[in-house]
Amino acid sequence: KVMKRSIYCSDIASRIVSHFSPNLADRSGELQEQEVSILGIPISNLTMQELLGKLTHGIVFTPNVDHLMKLRQNPEFREAYLAADYRTCDSKIVLKAAQFLGKPLKGKVSGSDLFPAFCKHHKYNGEVKIFLLGGSSKAATQAAHDNINRKTGRHIVTASYCPPFGFETDEAECQRIVDAINRSGANVLAVGVGAPKQELWIVKYRDRLPNIKIFMAVGATINFEAGLQKRSPAWISELGLEWLHRLLSEPRRLWKRYLIDDLPFLWLILKQKFSQ
Repeated sequence: KVMKRSIYCSDIASRIVSHFSPNLADRSGELQEQEVSILGIPISNLTMQELLGKLTHGIVFTPNVDHLMKLRQNPEFREAYLAADYRTCDSKIVLKAAQFLGKPLKGKVSGSDLFPAFCKHHKYNGEVKIFLLGGSSKAATQAAHDNINRKTGRHIVTASYCPPFGFETDEAECQRIVDAINRSGANVLAVGVGAPKQELWIVKYRDRLPNIKIFMAVGATINFEAGLQKRSPAWISELGLEWLHRLLSEPRRLWKRYLIDDLPFLWLILKQKFSQ
């Protein structure tokens, strides 16, 4: 019943968008803001190609519905999020919410799309070297490391590490990770250990990583690149139901996130709309 209610709410959100702003996506010649505020979080209004063209340094986070809900409850997470240079839309639902609010975003730029696009973009740029931090297991991290290098045709990933559970509370382990990154020769760090852990770790340790120019929080991307976890089909993502695919894939881990914690998002977007 809860799942049906969630799907129903998602459908209601889409209908609201269509009713209030049917032509927003088709308008041309209008100046679009560089950032769009969703529930108090500024989201970068960039296409994938625009971001790849601009991204020479800085921190990249990719907000989705779950992030936006967590940010309301966790001040430390919010502070870390606001320290990012780029916050790109990682959700079709957030994309529709922006359209409904009358501030359409140019597109969805998820971490799992951005990271492989970044690697492809720098396929022939030998100056870009990546350290992978994360993955569900040592085998997954190594598989992602090897697969990325094979696809790019060069050793774009110079080193990788799968940290132990709870590493973020172990200062000695975190210092070992910092030392490994600094020794690796990498100038790009991709951290995939889940939110808010990955964002908090990046902001806390960035000043100890002088060689890193670009920091990316990439979530489950390392597992996707390893081939151990499948992404939803494109048509499901296009419908805004990628969350449902993930829920069905990992129900024990994700049921509370999607069916309880994230449901108030729709009501909060309505409140923002009518308080503008």
